[in-house]
Amino acid sequence: MVAIDRSASDLAWAEPVDNIVCIEGDVSTEATNAAGVAAALDHFGRLDASVLNAGVASSGDLVNQPMDEFERSLAVNVRGVVLGVRAATPAMLATGQDPAFCVTASTSGLRGDPGMWSYNTAKGAVVNYVRSAALDLGPYGIRINAVAPGPTDTGMTTRLKEIPRAYEQLRQRMAVQRWATAEEVAQVISFLVSPAASIVTGAIVPADGGMSANTGQFLPGPRPQG
Repeated sequence: MVAIDRSASDLAWAEPVDNIVCIEGDVSTEATNAAGVAAALDHFGRLDASVLNAGVASSGDLVNQPMDEFERSLAVNVRGVVLGVRAATPAMLATGQDPAFCVTASTSGLRGDPGMWSYNTAKGAVVNYVRSAALDLGPYGIRINAVAPGPTDTGMTTRLKEIPRAYEQLRQRMAVQRWATAEEVAQVISFLVSPAASIVTGAIVPADGGMSANTGQFLPGPRPQG
């Protein structure tokens, strides 16, 4: 496996894991994506799957949020996905066995959130990119799907734990009445890039504990006791 992140400290989790090649870089650049594909071919001889998971949060006032923040959101959340697909597709065609992409979208790409217009815009673009790319890649035997997590305990959401009211409000909106773990979302991604999902492409799969099942008008009831 090849893992890409911005710095060595962000890749520290991979140190004790066997067969992981780590690359430092920015996924919004062509060079980083090309390096990732080259590393997969050099070390493993083929490229079967690519998980495009990099993302940055973005929020602010609709009128006054700096445009450079919006542009950074697009660069990582959208451009990084497009470049990742472009870089990996030729290698998948040459060496892949049931090749597949999985992109991390978000429930915020399915509907709007107050104060998060820039993130909503970027993740909404990712959702429709996956659908469009499925039509172009399908005839070549390459699948592409997206997972749409809801509230999930990750490095990107750490700051919300420091705001108990916000953390709790999000929990209450989930049918399962708890935040997801990164491992739970990873299991869905693992399925989507596996041969077990060989007929699945162009799908946006919610991994959100039932949050997107709700109209938003009412909170789910409390968990039964006993």
